[in-house]
Amino acid sequence: MYKILIIEDNPDIVANIYAFFEPKGFELDNAHNGISGLALASNNRYDVILLDVMLPGMDGTKLCKKLREELHDKTPVLMLTARDTILDKVAGFDSGADDYLVKPFSLVELESRIKALIRRHKDNHFEHGLTVGTLSLNHSEHTITREGKSLKLTPTGFKILHTLMSAAPRVVSKTELEEKVWGEDIPSSDALRTHMHGVRAQVDKPFDKIMIVTLPGVGYQIIDPDKA
Repeated sequence: MYKILIIEDNPDIVANIYAFFEPKGFELDNAHNGISGLALASNNRYDVILLDVMLPGMDGTKLCKKLREELHDKTPVLMLTARDTILDKVAGFDSGADDYLVKPFSLVELESRIKALIRRHKDNHFEHGLTVGTLSLNHSEHTITREGKSLKLTPTGFKILHTLMSAAPRVVSKTELEEKVWGEDIPSSDALRTHMHGVRAQVDKPFDKIMIVTLPGVGYQIIDPDKA
């Protein structure tokens, strides 16, 4: 199931998107202005964000820029707009958007664009190495190093660390972390805590400064201790 955030102030467009995608099993959230849209995007995990350019409260380009530069959110963003000039498209891409669809649009084409963005995001997500401070993870080679020293994690521990590093410096909630690691088959409530202990034993315990931070009641975060 894919989860989509629609930030669009036209109720007819929102209703049409819901009518088309919900029967296909998509989970949808929506906001009618830029401020509430930014709040939803900041506090929840989505596979794609559909973002109107002309919004009350905060326009789409400003919102997208905040997602990328301030929140470091890498969620694919598909801009929806009535404007079809080169300058408008350049402005959208410069703000951090991944794709651009001009109104009125076909819902079949929208679905195709959404699936392509999700596929590309997942491919990029796993192809490239991740680095936070002196900690590096290479997914294709399944290797982890900190300060040049090789670390050994279980497959589950590797997924946990990969999720935290992909989101860094954003805080990852317990629920989001469990969904990323186990999908819908989440084990007992203590499973994450147990695996996190094993990750910390490798990533933090042998070193002078900790990188994995717990925010009680909020979630987990991985930081570069030299910049904290």
